[in-house]
Amino acid sequence: MINLKINGIDISVEKGTTILQAANMIDIQIPTLCHMDLHDIKFINKLASCRVCMVEDKKSGKLFPSCATPVKEGMIIETDSTRAVQARRTVVELLLSDHPNSCLTCAKNLDCQLQKIAHDLGIREIPYQGEMRELPIDANSLSLVRDPNKCILCRRCETMCNEVQTVGALAEIGRGFYTHVGSTFNRTMYETTCTFCGQCLSVCPTGALTEVSNVRKVWKALHSNKTVIVQTAPAVRVALGEMFGMEPGTVVTGKMVTALRKLGFDMVFDTNFAADLTIVEEANEFVERMKGNGKLPILTSCCPGWVNFMEQQFSDMIDIPSTCKSPHEMFGAIAKSYLCEKMNIKPEDMVVVSVMPCIAKKFEAARPELEHKGASDVDMVITTRELASMIKEAGIHFTELPDDDFDDPMGESTGAGAIFGATGGVIEATVRTAYETLTGKELEKLEFTDLRGLTGIKETTVKIGDRDVRIAVANGLGNTRKLLNKVKSGEEKFDAIEVMACPGGCIGGGGQPFHHGDISILRRRAEGIYSVDQNKKLRKSHENPKIKELYETYLGEVAGPRAHELLHTSYEAKPKL
Repeated sequence: MINLKINGIDISVEKGTTILQAANMIDIQIPTLCHMDLHDIKFINKLASCRVCMVEDKKSGKLFPSCATPVKEGMIIETDSTRAVQARRTVVELLLSDHPNSCLTCAKNLDCQLQKIAHDLGIREIPYQGEMRELPIDANSLSLVRDPNKCILCRRCETMCNEVQTVGALAEIGRGFYTHVGSTFNRTMYETTCTFCGQCLSVCPTGALTEVSNVRKVWKALHSNKTVIVQTAPAVRVALGEMFGMEPGTVVTGKMVTALRKLGFDMVFDTNFAADLTIVEEANEFVERMKGNGKLPILTSCCPGWVNFMEQQFSDMIDIPSTCKSPHEMFGAIAKSYLCEKMNIKPEDMVVVSVMPCIAKKFEAARPELEHKGASDVDMVITTRELASMIKEAGIHFTELPDDDFDDPMGESTGAGAIFGATGGVIEATVRTAYETLTGKELEKLEFTDLRGLTGIKETTVKIGDRDVRIAVANGLGNTRKLLNKVKSGEEKFDAIEVMACPGGCIGGGGQPFHHGDISILRRRAEGIYSVDQNKKLRKSHENPKIKELYETYLGEVAGPRAHELLHTSYEAKPKL
């Protein structure tokens, strides 16, 4: 144990503990910018590149970056000495001297960590005037905008992209004054290995990385003469409340539906309905492969970030993932066929808007494979954050709204559809249906707790009839790479694998409210997701009466010709970069 003083308080900590960690143990807050500790997914960014966390050691008379400096015996640390505070102020003033003065129009306004630290330090003027970088902005993709002029070289995004996700799309570019984190070979993001998972912008402390906003397009559609319908993903309802001061994990389904109606949407539906539909088709596909009609393991296909990753990095496994479209794409296909027929309107007169926790869904909606008769299944995608901005723009007092219900016939769902939003939920929902299909018996214990939680790779064995079914769950693309490499080498053998690109699954998607590295927020969102499941009367997708009615009156048999035409897709191997 190492003994030291911090702001006059004696403390003993283990050898190797940083000054920042020691200070946190006694509730002493030190501002940080480049540092981020996501200990639940074993990721720490402590490059000490920004120097905002400087503290003074009175014993040695030196200043140290607290995030990367291990404690030493007898240190006398002052976090608020004149020298420490002045060092922080100087660092932030220098950062601001080469930072665009566009806070009012920046997507990160009021959610920017550089802005907050500057405010806390009382910085009202920038004494260091000089040349400013003018680098090109990359807004060429459908999901992501990269503004290198706002980059402060914290390199959080680079570490997340290269070490956590192992995608390799971002790198430090240039020398000296013009150094910034950019795309590999200076390509636009859609020309790189980028999967558009959005984890880079989730950890970016400034506005250097933001999502492409579709808010104006949605407002325009709402003021058109077309029928505009909206669907909301399961993870949105446990995170949207955070944008209005509510606790993470608070289930705001009813208020969200009311808000969407007030915004002007003609009908409000639940993507959970389509998640049930996905499970019915995917469970059938799993059962058929278990019977020998296809390859195992089956890999889930509802995450577009993972699909992008698979097509580029694991194109030799392209015949293994389920052919099922993702739930929101299935919803769009059914809305523009079944629902249009019921409403007696033409598909071209309907606009389908998806509210998703994910920026990759924006890219996914434009994939040519996900068109039917020349029209996209889904017309526009907005994130949880974008929906919150629309609600605020309209002056709606969200927390005071009454609860309302989704519209029929595509608004009813089971608990299995809800758990799609958390890692492990898709395969858990699939097993609930596949078990009863294979055995003809009722599954009594519905919770598969071994598949839950934020652990990067989870494994379990489920007894289905007389067969032991091995299941794995990976969240985060780096964990996915590890798992699939073991499968390819023959080291591991599974019957089913669920993959989610984002740590924690959709609850930690790139379009969710920023958690700023606090993984406990993801845990509470997951608890909210599972509470929705627990409170549902029906908790298995194949029991949803509206799904049964859809097959009986429109789709025909599960995996039949019409179901295959509307609900299934194909993948395209892409060259490795």
